[in-house]
Amino acid sequence: MPKPAAKAPDAYPMRINKYLAKEGVATRRGADELIIQKKVLVNGRVAELGDRVGENDTVTLRGKSSPKKYLYFAYNKPIGVITHSPQRGEKDIKQSVAGGKEMSGVFPVGRLDKASSGLIILTNDGRVTDRLLNPEYLHDKEYRVRTQDPLRESFKKTMEAGVDIGGYLTKRCSVRKTGERSFVITLSEGKKHQIRRMVSALHNTVVALERTRILNIKLGTVQPGELRPIEDGELAAFLSAIGIRQPERGK
Repeated sequence: MPKPAAKAPDAYPMRINKYLAKEGVATRRGADELIIQKKVLVNGRVAELGDRVGENDTVTLRGKSSPKKYLYFAYNKPIGVITHSPQRGEKDIKQSVAGGKEMSGVFPVGRLDKASSGLIILTNDGRVTDRLLNPEYLHDKEYRVRTQDPLRESFKKTMEAGVDIGGYLTKRCSVRKTGERSFVITLSEGKKHQIRRMVSALHNTVVALERTRILNIKLGTVQPGELRPIEDGELAAFLSAIGIRQPERGK
């Protein structure tokens, strides 16, 4: 699948919250909170919301605490489990994952609908959310799909070129047929129920959908309802791919 054009390098001067996010200090919202609390200095002066910094400016933090221990996990969401905000009688990921104190503050990044299964990244690193979900960034995600009816001869070509799903033309993608009623698709975007809507637009119905990969993070042999840590080289490659400097590990 064609790779998106490279993003232009960050230009200076840039907003102080964007600079702090780029340096891995906090999300932009978190950076704004630090600025409101008067914890950010630019060339020794207390920063204000909306300030811009130049390439040669010195940005420091007051009362910098010990590094936070960031956690990252690959979780296999089972069918029937809700990603966020369960209703009466439903069970979400947080209720499904054991881990006690270690999992405190860990949350799922992104969504998979109730009828879908597969890879969800769990973390307590808020920077990952913006980098993975912001449509400004394009990241490959791979899914295994099974359909109700046989795939038409033109299915692969039509899907890859882009499909109109209610007034929105999906971006180019990669499709590989794996059977008469099954295929693997790699997307660089994530509209709500996108694959189901694309298949429906081509007069078919999804009966099973599983996400198997996000960038270099693969589901592998993780069983439904289980998780594994993302660490070492796998973690370094993942954070580098989304433009985040790998944090020091907490003690």
